[in-house]
Amino acid sequence: MSDEINNDSFKTEMIAEIKRMQMELNELKNIKRNIIEQSKKRKPARKSAAKKKAVKRKPRRR
Repeated sequence: MSDEINNDSFKTEMIAEIKRMQMELNELKNIKRNIIEQSKKRKPARKSAAKKKAVKRKPRRR
């Protein structure tokens, strides 16, 4: 009987610990998301470099 009680209390403690971990992970994800959003706001938009046109060479005269 005491084994069942210990097992049940162990399960409830583990479930509570897992829920705490999930909450902490969610907090960390929110912090990361906020940091990424702030860094996007600070950086100016990159201008795409103009594509270089291929230069056709004139044939060499002899």
